[in-house]
Amino acid sequence: MPYVTVKMLEGRTEEQKKALVEKVTQAVSETANAPKENIVVFIEEMSKNHYAVGGKRHSDQ
Repeated sequence: MPYVTVKMLEGRTEEQKKALVEKVTQAVSETANAPKENIVVFIEEMSKNHYAVGGKRHSDQ
């Protein structure tokens, strides 16, 4: 049973997340030859306050 975790900054719409889950599931099914019913996708949204690059938080940019 494949498990996929997608980490991304908050702010996507429910429609975008739904499409993401559908496409990730399809890609894993095709490449890993796994039934869609066995594929688990986790979306972990991060606050822009909790994400930094080069010493600067994304929320401060």
